Amino acid sequence: MLSVTGLTKVFPGTLALDGVDFRAAAGEVHALIGENGAGKSTLIKVLTGVYAPDAGVLEYQGEEVTFGSPLQAQHAGISTIYQEVNLVPLMSVARNLFLGREPRRAFGLIDFRRMNKEAARALRSLGVSVDVRRPLKDLGVGAQQMVALTRAVSVDARVVIMDEPTSSLEPREVRTLFGVIRMLRDRGIAVIYVSHRLEELYEVCDTVTVLRDGKVVHSGPIAALDRLRLVSLMLGREMGEVRSEGLTKFTGGHGKSAEPVLEARRLTVRHQLHDVSLTVRPGEVVGLGGLLGSGRSETAKAISGALPPDAGQVLVAGAPVRTGSTPAAIRAGISLLPEDRKAEGIVPGLSVRENIALAALPGLSRFGLVDEGKIDRIVDTFMRRLSIKASGPHQKVGELSGGNQQKVLLARWLAMNPKVLLLDEPTRGIDVGAKAEVQALIDELADDGLAVLLISSDPEELVEGSDRVVVLKDGAIVRELTGDDVTEDHLMTAIAASPAATAHAPGSGDD
Repeated sequence: MLSVTGLTKVFPGTLALDGVDFRAAAGEVHALIGENGAGKSTLIKVLTGVYAPDAGVLEYQGEEVTFGSPLQAQHAGISTIYQEVNLVPLMSVARNLFLGREPRRAFGLIDFRRMNKEAARALRSLGVSVDVRRPLKDLGVGAQQMVALTRAVSVDARVVIMDEPTSSLEPREVRTLFGVIRMLRDRGIAVIYVSHRLEELYEVCDTVTVLRDGKVVHSGPIAALDRLRLVSLMLGREMGEVRSEGLTKFTGGHGKSAEPVLEARRLTVRHQLHDVSLTVRPGEVVGLGGLLGSGRSETAKAISGALPPDAGQVLVAGAPVRTGSTPAAIRAGISLLPEDRKAEGIVPGLSVRENIALAALPGLSRFGLVDEGKIDRIVDTFMRRLSIKASGPHQKVGELSGGNQQKVLLARWLAMNPKVLLLDEPTRGIDVGAKAEVQALIDELADDGLAVLLISSDPEELVEGSDRVVVLKDGAIVRELTGDDVTEDHLMTAIAASPAATAHAPGSGDD
């Protein structure tokens, strides 16, 4: 139904897709999986006309095609449901369902009565009962997602692409969704299903394609792969693989003291986190493991105040910290290095000096006047300590390499003298040399007594750099690895196991 051969897409400095072959057959549910940066989103955007390929052939129903826009792809019969609902909040549910194809009366006027009636019928067929005259914004996120699904399947699509469609759905809505997917498959429609939830993949998908670093590393029937093998393909690590390079494992820890400096107690965020509890002691590096979407970044953001929890508590040195407040977390000594440094970290138009001093400015000013001398001393100290390579402190940070931008972010938060440092993918997107420097710096900080929470998609980095590893799956802790259990084999086994199997596994949170 839809295929690409030799697909290549290049962005400045990044080879996003490298000779990708992918085929979605009629009457088949095809899983498309991979970690962050694997190329899934780029492939979907090429299939739907958002991006034009730099090389390769796109075929639809046996004919070579080029889609100049998502609208062209949709008119051809390719419909996409995105993780974030992309409808019009202020319009009614019915208007959203029929946007761009409203039933008309004489003189081109919209037939609202007919539109509302047909909208209600279409939603009921998927088990959704709402007043279609209400604005979409009045519905919950799950109901909005079901409206998006109804719109996608009601436009006579031949290919339906679903990007993390269950992320905002309740269990009842997920069952409804799976019923719709099977109905689409029985109608001969090709379904491309993107999800990080292994249970869903095995329940509803026929075929799987695994992307890693912009390349296809596996494609075939999903039933032929066990969960552990699937996780190994995604992460690029083999069970029992002998590692001849990388950092030496810390067998004795970093001189940890007994009392935790950070405690997270039963943090819960609707649809994202479920009773997550963990501790980090001074001088300890605790790793957070799990696949994309397991709740790693959400845990860090809930601790740092960037994601308000619905329930739970955060304590630093035994004192409660007001949750949902980033300033309160910073005052308590919590600093977060975010996963997406470009969107959530650096300010590319400002200088290295200004980026480093940004968080510390309130403490470097008096009566509204900034002490420029103090800023110069702090910037000079951290540029030397972190070996930040720049023409000088006044060079724009957007002109630096990815590794040096990451060091600038680290310098910003170290200038705050934190007690707890939360690092979300600190080595992603930087070269091997810079990666080794950042890893060595993390170890040095822990040796100096800083409490570090380390998130990484690289199993080797997580295992080699952590004293303990807490494994998350679907927003819940499924296992904690300590001592000799901190190995890649145990990590991947915990990630791949079903929730029932991990609930009482040795070293799990219950134990």
